[in-house]
Amino acid sequence: MLAFASPALAQESLDVSRLPVDLDRIQRGLRESAVREEREGLNLRYRVQVYGQAPPIVLFGPEANLTTGPVPYGAPTHRDMVDHVTPREFRTPAADISALIRWLAERAKK
Repeated sequence: MLAFASPALAQESLDVSRLPVDLDRIQRGLRESAVREEREGLNLRYRVQVYGQAPPIVLFGPEANLTTGPVPYGAPTHRDMVDHVTPREFRTPAADISALIRWLAERAKK
């Protein structure tokens, strides 16, 4: 516990050879990531170097009440799933309106 309390003591007593890492493998990976790819097809040359830290994944925010909060919605119904997977352009109307208009036009002619 004393080694965690003082950073100076932790650095003196740390034996790097006993750590469960392979330094050669890490260095080889770093060398491979520094390799750049160039192609001569259309004389396009590009280099992509990405440095950064991924943002933290927040599953539940501070306003989430997981113990006694209300359930926002239940499982999707069959109609919900059909509406989700069928584009709006291909959905049929509930009634055949053209047949109704044709029937009204025939009735008006009589």
